[in-house]
Amino acid sequence: MDIQNFFQAGGVVMLPLLGFSVLAFALILERLVFWSKLTNRQDRVIQEAIALYRRSSRAAFQQLEKNADLPMARIFLAALELEQPTPDEFRLALESSAQAELPLLKRFSTVFDTVISVAPLLGLLGTVLGLIQSFASLRLGDLTNTQTAGVTSGISEALISTAAGLVVAIATLLFANMFRGLYQRQVALIQEYGGQMELLYRRRYERGGASYASSQ
Repeated sequence: MDIQNFFQAGGVVMLPLLGFSVLAFALILERLVFWSKLTNRQDRVIQEAIALYRRSSRAAFQQLEKNADLPMARIFLAALELEQPTPDEFRLALESSAQAELPLLKRFSTVFDTVISVAPLLGLLGTVLGLIQSFASLRLGDLTNTQTAGVTSGISEALISTAAGLVVAIATLLFANMFRGLYQRQVALIQEYGGQMELLYRRRYERGGASYASSQ
């Protein structure tokens, strides 16, 4: 069965399923590129920035500014840009900026959930419509071999839409779960590195005062 006959056999629901599959593929590709760049750079940059901050907050700030395209770098910059903050203000700046970055990390998750939920239902709808059409052409009392063969063929073709819906949903689910795992790992790293930065600032603040913490 070629592609054209495959879509014709699946019925009208194959068009929205095709749209969902193209949308899911495009968003999956975008997320793969995003997470690939993030995981390859962010850990190294943040670890270097924390090491620099132990010696000089100015050097750490400059390092973070060069990598401001990274979510965690923007989180730290939001706190370091404050003028003579108290430790509590520093912590609140880290937390609020982290909350602002979370939607970027879990971007398109709602779309993935929608595709995973709707695609199998569309496939089932296509199967039901195909079965209705197959049995509507069957006349009771006139069950010839030709008619029964046609009904059997119609049923097998009607199941194509269900199979297509499941394929779209399963493929999207696999990638969505992978992105969800990467998101949870990033949240854990934000908490870990944010805690380290807050601790360093609090120690510096307590030793030399707010003016020392902001100037060094």
